[in-house]
Amino acid sequence: MNTHRKKMIAPIFIVALIILYYIIIGITLIIFDVPNLVRLIVFSISIIVSLILAFVLIERIKEIKGGEEDDLSKY
Repeated sequence: MNTHRKKMIAPIFIVALIILYYIIIGITLIIFDVPNLVRLIVFSISIIVSLILAFVLIERIKEIKGGEEDDLSKY
């Protein structure tokens, strides 16, 4: 396994865990009797955060593949 793939494991794992957390919350809201407005708000926030996380993950993978592992070097 090359060094780029090793550096991609942690971000992918963390994003997957967070998205799994939101899926579990969604399933919990479906199982228990929760008002529809609360479900709508929680689902909306979960979907928005998951999409943002996916976008940031894609950007991070591009940075790692481009050899730019340390963002602090820009500043």
